[in-house]
This record gives sequence, structure tokens and C-alpha cells, in this order.
Amino acid sequence: MWLYAARRILLAIPIALGVTVICFGLVYLAPGDPVQTLLPPDATQADVAYLKQVYGFDKPIPIQYLKWLSRAATGDLGTSIQTNRPVLTEVTRALSHTLIVSVGAVIVAFPLAFMLGTLAAFYVGRAPDRLATGISVIGVSVPNYWLGIVLIIVFAVQLRVLPATGMGPEGSDSFDVTRWAQLKYAILPVITTATVPLGIIMRSTRAAVAEILTQDFIQTLHAKGLGRIAVLRHAVRNALPQVLAVMGLQFGYLVGGSILIETIFTWPGTGFLMSKAILTRDIPLLQGAMLILALCFVAINLAVDLLQTTIDPRIKRG
Repeated sequence: MWLYAARRILLAIPIALGVTVICFGLVYLAPGDPVQTLLPPDATQADVAYLKQVYGFDKPIPIQYLKWLSRAATGDLGTSIQTNRPVLTEVTRALSHTLIVSVGAVIVAFPLAFMLGTLAAFYVGRAPDRLATGISVIGVSVPNYWLGIVLIIVFAVQLRVLPATGMGPEGSDSFDVTRWAQLKYAILPVITTATVPLGIIMRSTRAAVAEILTQDFIQTLHAKGLGRIAVLRHAVRNALPQVLAVMGLQFGYLVGGSILIETIFTWPGTGFLMSKAILTRDIPLLQGAMLILALCFVAINLAVDLLQTTIDPRIKRG
């Protein structure tokens, strides 16, 4: 087990290096000069050259990448062009806000999707299966940004029971999930964010459990006299590694944040931060945000891979 874990961690290193190349290079494909956003229209070429030198944009791109990578390895992701604050501080703060919504969506969506998917697989072709399938289709098909707008109209505008935007009356620096006055601000974003993983995980769970229930060893368990619940428990255990892989991917997507959802609810998470960085051409902030989110995604998938191996040692390769 430990040898397998060490091998998986070593394999994640080149993936992380590839991530750094993509995160650094993609932002240069967009048109525009980030320095121009900081200067007045009557700025001279000397002013432009000075700012490029300050932010290191006067060097060739490979040199910029190597310097950026060496600093990133020590935790220095540079300084935001717009706010003049450390990029690492900006991104970690936004990531903590996104985690409030993403973890809430996980708590709502993952257990519910797993239970409904298992129930649908147990009653294939019957009413519970049709109901769960309908819910999953709606969850996957309905655009989450449209759902967010509808929820705002219904619960914030018409019923006036929940706030529409923001993180709380005291701002985003003092969010406390134990206080209802602030927790209610996260309800609509959490519900909106949970719809897509709910549908995807429900469908994946149904397919995985239903496939296990058709295998020969299930018939053997029935022949030995095991009850339907006991047989279902064996099927769920065998389907769990496959379901965990889907859950890991969905959690990685949630941690990345949703630009549309966070913009609709004015939730200052990573998606909202990246949208502002794109609009203002804040290259250091955009690069840092993409890097941290991508590394989080790699780490989540590595953790899920190791968890799968713990649950079912048969999936170890080599």
C-alpha cells in the first residue's frame, strides 16, 4: 500500500509541472496588454517600459516562466496588478469562500445522490427508478445559472425569506456558518451548485450498482440465502470505488468554483476572482488562481485514488 501511494505521488509531480506550463502559458493567448490597464491614456512609452520592468513582462516568456516557477515553488505567486496585494493571499481567501459553497454542495448532493442512485438500481424499471432518473436528468440538463436566477426571484424577491447576493451583513471577512444571519446567504448558492453533481453522481451510482447486481456472484449470494438488503450491501461495496472516482471529479470541479454562479450571487470565491482577473488582465492573479485550483484538483484525485485502493486493493496496478 505504501509503495503504491509513493508511486502515485511521484507520478503526480510531472502532472503538476505540466499544470504550471499550461497555467502560465494560457493567459498570454488573450489579446491586450495588462500594463495598459494601470496607465492613463496619455502615458508615455517610458512609463509603459518601467511598469513592464517592475512586473517582469520585459523578459522573454521562457525566462518569465522559469522565474515564476522558482518563486511559486517557495509560495510566492507574485503581486496582483489591480489590488497590489500578494496573489497567494487573494487566492487563498477566495478559495476559503468557495469551499463554504462547495462543501455545502457536497453535504447536500453526495449522500442524496448516492442513496437515490442505489434505490434506483435496486428497483430498476419501477417507480423509484423512474423518479430518480427524472431527478438526475433535470439536475444535469437545467443550466445552473438559470436555476440560480429562478431561486433568487422566488425566495429573495417574491417570498423574501432568503438574501439574494453577498456573503453576509458583516461582509466576507467574518463569515460564520454557525450563525443563521450569515448561513442563510449560502443556502441559494449551495442549492444551485449542488444540482449538477446531484444528477451526475446519481446516474453513475445507479449504473454502477445495477451492473454489480447482474453479476454472477450476486446470484450466488441469493442462493446462499442472503436477504435482499444484505445482497444490496455487497453490491454497494463493490460499486463504491467507481462511485468515489466520480465524486472526486465532481468535488474537484466544485472547488474550482463556478464563475457564473458566483457572479450571479456576488459570492467572492475563486470563480468570481478569476472573472475579475480576466476582465482586468491581471496576469499574476489569474496565473496564481489557475495554478492553485489545478493543484487542488490533482491533489483531490490523488486522494480519491488512494482511498479507492484502501477500499478495494484489487484496483492496485503493478
